[in-house]
Amino acid sequence: MIYNSGQDWLQAEAKKVLFFGMSGLGKTHVSNMLRGTGEWFHYSADYRIGTRYMGEYITDNFKRRAMQDPFLAELLRSDSIYIASNLTFDDLSPLSTYLGKPGNPELGGLSFEEYQKRQAQHHRAEVAALYDTAHFIERAKDLYGYDNFVCDSGGSTCEVVDPFNPEDPLLTELAKNHLMVWIEGSPDHEAELVRRFKRAPKPMCYRPEFLSELWAEYLDTHKCAEEEVDPNAFMTFTYARAISQREPRYRAMADNFGIKVSHTDLGKVTTSEGLDELIAATLGNKG
Repeated sequence: MIYNSGQDWLQAEAKKVLFFGMSGLGKTHVSNMLRGTGEWFHYSADYRIGTRYMGEYITDNFKRRAMQDPFLAELLRSDSIYIASNLTFDDLSPLSTYLGKPGNPELGGLSFEEYQKRQAQHHRAEVAALYDTAHFIERAKDLYGYDNFVCDSGGSTCEVVDPFNPEDPLLTELAKNHLMVWIEGSPDHEAELVRRFKRAPKPMCYRPEFLSELWAEYLDTHKCAEEEVDPNAFMTFTYARAISQREPRYRAMADNFGIKVSHTDLGKVTTSEGLDELIAATLGNKG
C-alpha cells in the first residue's frame, strides 16, 4: 500500500484514495463530500465509462429509437436535431438504460445475446476507466492544482479483476496509485440495497460465467422461455445474488491490496477530517 500507517496518511501532502464496494453503500456520497471541500478532485469511474468509453453506444441507442418515429427520423437525417446523453455523477440512467435487461421484448427486454454483448462492452470500458485513474491524478494536479484525489469506483470493480491473485495487474496498478478502501456492508443492508436497486437501477457489470449460470437457473426454476422472462424480475434476482457472491471478492481485494471500513462507520463521517481519522485508525489496525 502507498500508506503503511495512520501517520503516513495523516502526514501525506497528497492523499489518493479509491473506494470500492456495492453500489448504495456510500462511495459517491463520501466522494461528493470530499469534492465539496474544494481540496479534492473527484474521479467517477462510472461517469468516465458512460462518457468516454460508452457514450457513442448510448447516443446511438437513443438515435435508433428516434429513427422509429418518422417525424424524428427526418429531422435526424437532415441534422436538424441533436441527441445526446445527459449523464452526470449522480444520474447514471443513460448508461443503465443502454445496458438494458434481458427478457420479454414487450416489457422492454433485450435478447440474452444482445445483453451479453453490452455487458462485454461495459467490462472493457470499466477496465479502461480504472486504468485511466493514474492519468487523471496527474491531470488533476497539472490543470487544477489538486493534490488530493478520490476515485469513486463502480460497484462492479470486483467483476473485472481477479481479487484472489495478489499480482492481478489492474489491482496492482490501482494500489500503486491509491489507498484502496472497501466499504463493507452487512446482511442488514442487503434488503435495502435491493429495494434501492429496484427503484433506481445502477449500471451493473457481471462476469460472463456468473451471468450465464444465473440466466440458465432462472429459466429452469421459472419454467419459461427466454422471451417470456420478466426483465425487471430477472435483474432484481441477479442483483440480489450478486450481493452475496461479491462479498468474498471485495474481501480479497481489501486483504491483498487495501483496507476495509464499515458502512456504518463511514456513514458517521461528515467532514474530511473525520474521514482522515477513520482511515488513520483503520491503517493502524491493519494486520
